[in-house]
Amino acid sequence: MNRTRAEGGARTGNPQGIALPGILLGIGLGGFADGILLHQILQWHHMLTSAATANINIGDYSPTTVHGLQVNTLWDGLFHLVTWLAVLAGLGILYSRVTHSRGRVWASRVLWGWILAGWGLFNVVEGIIDHHILGIHHVISGPNQTLADISFLVFGALLILGGWALQRSGRPVETQIPSGSAELR
Repeated sequence: MNRTRAEGGARTGNPQGIALPGILLGIGLGGFADGILLHQILQWHHMLTSAATANINIGDYSPTTVHGLQVNTLWDGLFHLVTWLAVLAGLGILYSRVTHSRGRVWASRVLWGWILAGWGLFNVVEGIIDHHILGIHHVISGPNQTLADISFLVFGALLILGGWALQRSGRPVETQIPSGSAELR
């Protein structure tokens, strides 16, 4: 059944799923993976690494100068703030959905599938906007930047497809609440 029990045992409308919180968690965690791995550990790029050759005029913030690195670090921090807020929003909505859908349990593959799809969505949107439309940074600057940027998009598309397939393979499990028993609050 695709219905939940309200207080007093009466059935109510369809419960909300976990797609939205899973996607928000995926967007945030995908952003963290990008920022931590590509910006900080590998140092392939920062938010404004290619600003001098960008499709919009925002100045030149080379990471090889103190001023350029300061500006890039600020924008990397703002980027991480947005990804952190996405994770917090995802956790808050997930908590709300789980606590308001008493008696409904999702297989973990459903949540992980939506998280992977959210990560892929992050890659595709961020890649199209920052790498291709604005051109403010690339995965790797230089002769192979177009190949790297397209690979980033392909990886994102594969995450979306894999996440979609994974979440489709999981099924919610309805649990019965014995009549007369008090629900946990």
